[in-house]
Amino acid sequence: GAFQKKGHNTRVLSPEEAEKLAKDQVLVSEFKQLKLEKEAQKNWDLFYKRNSTNFFKDRHWTTREFQELKACREFADQKLTILEAGCGVGNCLFPLLEEDLNIFAYACDFSPRAVEYVKKNALYSTERCKVFQCDLTKDDLLDNIPADSVDVVTLIFVLSAIHPDKMHLVLRNIYKVLKPGKCVLFRDYGLYDHAMLRFKSGSKLGENFYVRQDGTRSYFFTEEFLSQLFKAEGYEQVVNEYVQRETVNRKEDLHVPRVFLQSKFQKP
Repeated sequence: GAFQKKGHNTRVLSPEEAEKLAKDQVLVSEFKQLKLEKEAQKNWDLFYKRNSTNFFKDRHWTTREFQELKACREFADQKLTILEAGCGVGNCLFPLLEEDLNIFAYACDFSPRAVEYVKKNALYSTERCKVFQCDLTKDDLLDNIPADSVDVVTLIFVLSAIHPDKMHLVLRNIYKVLKPGKCVLFRDYGLYDHAMLRFKSGSKLGENFYVRQDGTRSYFFTEEFLSQLFKAEGYEQVVNEYVQRETVNRKEDLHVPRVFLQSKFQKP
């Protein structure tokens, strides 16, 4: 079972959780931080080598959570052009293409291996989809996508893997290909999510920023930080709120508090 609520309040920590976070102030050395930044692509490539296409479940919830994928049409059966920024192996992309035949999708990922998995998928068709490898912090999206041509950009569990100092570069890059009046749909880890509280001591890179054992990194967003990030690049905020879910495993009496940030930002 699970319950879900949306709103602007951060999750309230238990005294034990607050104490754990307060104690954990030692940061990973600058030398190791630079190494992680330099090897970010390699670490994600190794992640996909180990897990191939089996790690993430197909995200059939996308159209349920983001009604905008349907609502942004001006008339029924209008052909939509979307960009999935950070597509991984296509867990979000392929369910969308299956559910909606009037979509053309651009999709890109940091990991060359993930891009190859997308191309090998039986559902991949160059008539409906163009996938390419891209470092969103430095490779110009205009090399693959015309300016002002995309109706919807999905940015789902992507920005958290990027160094906070470089996140604005991703938003600036996306801005160039988005049509005026159209939106970025965002979902990612929120402050005090269960995953943040599970990091062992010695995993902290900075405020709300951690490294996993495999070298991939994760940032946990506050509503204010995300809002400032988008607004500084010229976007207007439409929706920006926490989604708090509690997943309950009755058999083992486990309550797992998940916190995500779900948002929508518009290019004027």
